[in-house]
Amino acid sequence: MQLIGMLDSPYVRRVAISLQLLGLEFEHRPLSVFRNFSEFAAINPVVKAPSLVCADGTVLMDSTLILDYAESVAAPGRSLMPTDSAARQHALRLLGLALAACEKSVQIIYEHMLRPPEKYHAPWLDRVTGQLQAAYGALEMELARAPLSTAPGKLDQAGVTTAVAWHFSQQMVAERLPVAQFPRLNEHSVRAEALLQFKAAPHGPTTYRGGVTT
Repeated sequence: MQLIGMLDSPYVRRVAISLQLLGLEFEHRPLSVFRNFSEFAAINPVVKAPSLVCADGTVLMDSTLILDYAESVAAPGRSLMPTDSAARQHALRLLGLALAACEKSVQIIYEHMLRPPEKYHAPWLDRVTGQLQAAYGALEMELARAPLSTAPGKLDQAGVTTAVAWHFSQQMVAERLPVAQFPRLNEHSVRAEALLQFKAAPHGPTTYRGGVTT
């Protein structure tokens, strides 16, 4: 399998970390949807990161869909999603919040990166910032009720995605998310970033450092 996309994307990074935790080997090609558009388009004309080139050449896209496929080809009994319905409902709740936070962070970044300052739309930025803070506020409350584990064999997809999302937002839009207001999220992120699987796929313009699939 080949994972296409940059690790400065939280969506690419959650896939890279999850594939390791699922015990699946992969090659990482750090192509940018901006700088490497033509090369990326030759693999996936939609130019969407992450893209996953499967063993038979099929190209999948969207991190959630890629991870659904990864779960199906992982070894029996190896999964990052709970099977119990109540636990799964809770995990999906956390995943929805974390992915919403990623989306709102990206919208803020693109507004600043793709528009000149005189074209910024302040009401839109205020609205998206409110949504971003609401998503993390709800996640902080969820972690107050039930902390997420990073212990071996206990880290699930909700834990991976929550940690990746928070780290991404702190790297990119930290001024909108004071750490003191989200202590549980920050603590979970710090613990997760110390894990080998996270260190092997660090946020930034880097390449997966390979081989950590235990």
